[in-house]
Amino acid sequence: MTHKIAVVGTAFEAHHREKITGTAGAFGCAVDFYPSHMDAASHLQDTTIVFGPSDAHSPKSVAAAPKLQWFASFYAGVDPLLAPGVLPENVLLTNGSGAYGVTIAEHLVMATLMLLRRNPEYHQLVDQKGWRNDLKIRSIYGSTFVICGTGDIGSKYAQRLRPFCPAKVIGVNRTGRSAEGFDEIVTIENLDSVLPQADMLVLTLPGTPLTNNLITRERLALMQENAFLINIGRGNCLDQEALVEALNTGKLAGAALDVFRQEPIPQEDPIWEAKNLIITPHCSGQMTLAYTRDTLVDMFCENLTRFFTDQPLLHAIDRALAY
Repeated sequence: MTHKIAVVGTAFEAHHREKITGTAGAFGCAVDFYPSHMDAASHLQDTTIVFGPSDAHSPKSVAAAPKLQWFASFYAGVDPLLAPGVLPENVLLTNGSGAYGVTIAEHLVMATLMLLRRNPEYHQLVDQKGWRNDLKIRSIYGSTFVICGTGDIGSKYAQRLRPFCPAKVIGVNRTGRSAEGFDEIVTIENLDSVLPQADMLVLTLPGTPLTNNLITRERLALMQENAFLINIGRGNCLDQEALVEALNTGKLAGAALDVFRQEPIPQEDPIWEAKNLIITPHCSGQMTLAYTRDTLVDMFCENLTRFFTDQPLLHAIDRALAY
C-alpha cells in the first residue's frame, strides 16, 4: 500500500519540511502540507498518516480521512481525539510528549521566582507609580515543592530546581514509580498527605478522567496560607472558583495559571481580578521555541521509520489512561 502523509499547521520551517519529506520519500511516501485542519479536510480521502495539532478542529481531519492509520499529534495533550466516536479504535495515536519539557520547565522556573519574589504585588505598585521595596520575599532555597506529574515536564522542572537548593521536591504520580529529580514520590491516592508540606504546589498533569477535579476546594484548604500554586497542565484538574476565593481571602499566598477551564477566559470571569495571580494565555508550551519544533520533527521522523519497519511507535497513547 502506498502511504500518503498530511502535515497540518504553520509552525514548521523549510528545513523541517525538507526533513519530513526526505524521510517519507525514503519509504516511497508523498507528503502534503496544509495550514490547518480546516484547509486539509477536503484533501484527505487517501491520507493514511496525519501529523498535526490535536486541537478542537482535529476531528475534522479524522472524519475526512477514511484510510487513516496513524494520527501523530504534535501536542502533548490529545483530549479532542479521545472524545467518544472521534478516533477509530484501529487508528494509532501518538503525541508530542518529550518536546515541551524544556520550554515549560523554564516557564515554571520563571513563575516560581515571580511568585516567591512577589512580582505581582511589585508590578501593581509600579503600575500605580508607587515606590516601595520592602516586601518580604521568599526563596526556592529551603522550600518544599510538591509536583503533580513526574513525566517529561515535571522531571525537567524538578531538575532545574536543584541548583537553587530546595528543602525537598516531592513528586506525585499514578503508580508511585521513581523519576529523576525527586526526593520522594507518592501516589495520587496519597496526595492529601503531602499537600500541607507544600510551599509550592505545581500541576503538570494531562487532561484525563483521573485528573479531572483533582485539586478541589477541600484539597486547597489542606495547604498552608503562605503556599503558592502553579498550573501549566490542564484547566480541568483545578477548582478555579475555589482558587479565586482562596487568593482573595488570603488562604493562599499567590498562584500562576497558564491553563483554564475555559479558554480564552471570558471577560466577566472573576479570575481576572484575583489577588496575587499571574495569568498567562496558555503560552508555556506552544511551538514558539525552536528546540520544541526541532524535537517534534525529529520524533515524528523517528516514528515514521518505526512505522514503516513495523516497530513500536514512541510516545504511543494508552487510550485507557488517556496519555
